[in-house]
Amino acid sequence: MRSLPIDTTAMHAMLGTLRPKVKDFATGEIATDKETGTPLVVADVMVVMDGRAEMLQVTVPETGVSKGIKPGAAIAFTGLTASPWENNFNGQQRHGIAFRAAALTAKAA
Repeated sequence: MRSLPIDTTAMHAMLGTLRPKVKDFATGEIATDKETGTPLVVADVMVVMDGRAEMLQVTVPETGVSKGIKPGAAIAFTGLTASPWENNFNGQQRHGIAFRAAALTAKAA
């Protein structure tokens, strides 16, 4: 799958919530990074760019999230990428864009 880098220089982002990324809802197993084994979290983020706001869900390694960061904080991403995906579930074709970042940090005021 191809990942496309996203230029975040003109982007303003605010953290909503952080939660573990669940791999298997039946067992509660948490998803981990395939290369490092680090647990993954999902950040709900409001992004404002060119006067338009969007809500994104961004997957980040747990170790890439700044300690003590709180909902409502202005944030910055390191290595934000977008990856198209598609699958078939119960005969239904689904597709979308997955967002991933190497790190999520509080933005300096």
